[in-house]
Amino acid sequence: MEKISYKDAGVDIDAGNSFVEAIKDDVKSTFDENVIGGIGSFAGAYALPKGYKEPVLLSATDGVGTKLKLAIESHRLNSVGIDLVAMCVNDLICNFATPMFFLDYYATGKLVSADAKDVVSGIAKGCKEAECALIGGETAEMPGMYSEGDFDLAGFAVGVAEREEIDRVSKVKPGQKLLALPSSGIHSNGYSLVRKLFFDKLGYNLDTEFDNKPLIDTLLTPTRIYVKEFKKFKDKIVALAHITGGGIVENLPRVLPQNIKAVIKEDSIKRVPIFEFMSNYIQKDEMLRTFNMGVGMIMIVNEQDVDEIVSKSDAYLIGELKEGDRSVEFV
Repeated sequence: MEKISYKDAGVDIDAGNSFVEAIKDDVKSTFDENVIGGIGSFAGAYALPKGYKEPVLLSATDGVGTKLKLAIESHRLNSVGIDLVAMCVNDLICNFATPMFFLDYYATGKLVSADAKDVVSGIAKGCKEAECALIGGETAEMPGMYSEGDFDLAGFAVGVAEREEIDRVSKVKPGQKLLALPSSGIHSNGYSLVRKLFFDKLGYNLDTEFDNKPLIDTLLTPTRIYVKEFKKFKDKIVALAHITGGGIVENLPRVLPQNIKAVIKEDSIKRVPIFEFMSNYIQKDEMLRTFNMGVGMIMIVNEQDVDEIVSKSDAYLIGELKEGDRSVEFV
C-alpha cells in the first residue's frame, strides 16, 4: 500500500505556515507597548497596564453567527472580523473593563490563505478601532468537519478594570437618564431571521437593491465598536448595556436593580431603514426582542451629565429610570 501524508488527508501544513507569514504585518499593526514578543509563540504575552490599584481581568468570547454565512456566500470577508472584535469588546466595557488584547479562532475545511488573510485583516481593523492588541490566534484546517468554502470564527477578548468599578448595578438609581448610542445597523444578531425573511419569504438575492445600494451592503455593515465612547465618558457613565440578541427588552435589565424599571419613549428611537422595512413583516414584539432597533449601546447617566455627553457625541436621550419591577417599559 502506498504511504499517505497529512496533505493527502486534506491538511496542508505548509499552507498554514505561509498564512501566518502573510498576516504578520496586520497583526503587528495592532501591537502596543504592553505586547511582549511577537507572533508565532505558543501563547501571546501581554504586560498588565500600570496605574491600577486593584486590577481585575475580565474576559469575553463570541462569534459572528449566521451573518458569517452571508459573508461567505458573497465572498466579502474583510468586515466580519470587525464584527467579531465588536461583539467581544462591547461586552467588556459594560463591566468597565478596558480591552487589552484579543485572540481569534478560525476553523475551516480547507485553508484558502487569501480568504483567511481578508478575515484577519478585518480583525486587525477591529482591534485598532477598539484600541486593543491582536496577540494570537489559531487556524484549524479540518476536512470533513466543514464543507468546501465554509469556515467559522470565534473571538476572545481580555480587559482590565478596577475591582471597585465592576459592579455597576449598585450605582443605578431612579431618576437617572437613558442615552442611546446608535447602532450601525443589524450588527451581528438575528441573522437567521433576517435570512429567512429576505431570501426565503421575500425571494430577494444579495444584489437586490435596498436603500439605494445592494442589499448585501446593508446586511454586512460591520458592528459598531463603542470603546472610544466608553473611554471618553467613563467618569460620567453610571452603567452600560450592550444591545445584542434579546434587544433592549432583555439586555437593559441586566444592569438594573430589582426595584427599578427603564421607561423608554419608543418614538425617540432613531431607527435605521432596515428595521423599518423588516417591521412590515415581523411582529413588533419579535422585532424588539431580536434586534437592536437602531440602538447599539445604552448609557445610564446622571441628569446633570446628559447635555455634555449629547453635545460631544452622537448619543441622544431615549428615557429614564423609575421605581418599579425590573423591566423595560415602552411609552
